Amino acid sequence: MSLGRILIVDDDPQIRRVLKIALTGEGYEVKDVRSGEDAELALRESRYDLLLLDMNMPGMGGYETCRRVRATSDIAIVMLTVRNSEQDKIAALDAGADDFVTKPFSTPELLARIRAALRRAPMAPETGAQRVELGDTVVDFEARGVTVSGKNIVGKKVRLTPKEFDLLRYLTLHPNRAIPHRELLQAVWGPDYGDETEYLRVFINQLRKKIEADPANPKFLLTEPWVGYRLQLSTPA
Repeated sequence: MSLGRILIVDDDPQIRRVLKIALTGEGYEVKDVRSGEDAELALRESRYDLLLLDMNMPGMGGYETCRRVRATSDIAIVMLTVRNSEQDKIAALDAGADDFVTKPFSTPELLARIRAALRRAPMAPETGAQRVELGDTVVDFEARGVTVSGKNIVGKKVRLTPKEFDLLRYLTLHPNRAIPHRELLQAVWGPDYGDETEYLRVFINQLRKKIEADPANPKFLLTEPWVGYRLQLSTPA
């Protein structure tokens, strides 16, 4: 039984060959292409669970490919990069990646990142709220949909990535409480995570742009300095 379908995008044929052998051996179905343009075509022709995307490619680079794919797809995206600065990490996440791996990397490390990207946080218990209103934003957890209304806007559908949705869902299940960075990371990405606070900064900022009327002055997704984040659903006493 296949663990999932992966599309590898890298201009280096040797890297594509090595990755394909390793991932196929682990039980994944794998297709590989050499460019962002080829990746877009492959994604239109077939369904994949995860995109393994090289950051530095000729033509349409990894960042642009990631942004264009993310604009229309909820596919999990892991970026491959030779850079390891915080700025590069943030740029990859901001482009829409769920995670990234720095070259050179080991097969176990890559497999762990892939599992984390494909991981979906457990569904909310039946006793939990299946529909939450955040001002003019309505989150429907059962339908995995977000609708925004307001001035000159009637029922605008907003696309959340799977990780954004899981992060918002976890915060909703624990409202009005400061949730530490480590708890959020491990709940959404998995037990191997905990120190990657830059992930949360990027994803919270993206969520604010999508659900807050004024992202620069959020009313619901609040930062708890040095601690974590809080979803404010009730008016503080």
